[in-house]
Amino acid sequence: MSGKKGVWVKESYFGIWFLGTHTWVRSVLRVAINDLVKLIPYKKKQQYPVILDIGFGHGHSLWLLDEYFNPETIIGLDVDPDAKHRAKKNISKCKCSVELQGSDAAAIDLPDVSVDMIFCHQSFHHLMNQDEAIKEFFRVLKPGGVLLFSESCRRYIHSFIIKLLFRHPMDVQKSDIEYINMIVGAGFVVNRTSISRPFLWWSLPDLGLLNYYGLKGKEVEGNREETMVNLVAYKPVVVK
Repeated sequence: MSGKKGVWVKESYFGIWFLGTHTWVRSVLRVAINDLVKLIPYKKKQQYPVILDIGFGHGHSLWLLDEYFNPETIIGLDVDPDAKHRAKKNISKCKCSVELQGSDAAAIDLPDVSVDMIFCHQSFHHLMNQDEAIKEFFRVLKPGGVLLFSESCRRYIHSFIIKLLFRHPMDVQKSDIEYINMIVGAGFVVNRTSISRPFLWWSLPDLGLLNYYGLKGKEVEGNREETMVNLVAYKPVVVK
């Protein structure tokens, strides 16, 4: 995701290329969606007629959301003015109606309580105004609606190889706990059973090579700084 000065940090040329590859779709995006689907509470597994996709990029998430959830409409939001052109081919794969917006996630051009699901995958860490963005997510989501949130954490974003190949606003990056607290603080409900912390090889600073060759012991959840967090949050039916 990239855009206006002071709102987001434009991705590197390598990053823009990589986000359009089959490797990204197969090993990152689809893996995340599979995990998020498992985290949706059973009572929340319902129809989602209107889905808001934050940072649609090349548009791969658009057709995957259409495939997984069969919505009536997907609204894709990306502040990068080039995103609409890059996503054209993938939009054509969608059976549902697709609407694209070029607005900032911290100032979404949608009415209150107008979407049933928000999908935010590897886009939030590009945003400068994260507190405002999460408030906007809460505002536009219908009561009972769900937020599917998948993000890389500070440890990963601050690693040497990621700083070398990609571009991010470094001072806004968060740990898994900080992301969870931010989302709960905005009014969302997040159950422990709806959180996962994938520790995938590609999210490690050394790409998992030290562990692979037995040069480093396996890091155990609860005793490590997390590299990623996936969670499903929902907006209470009765908002206090």
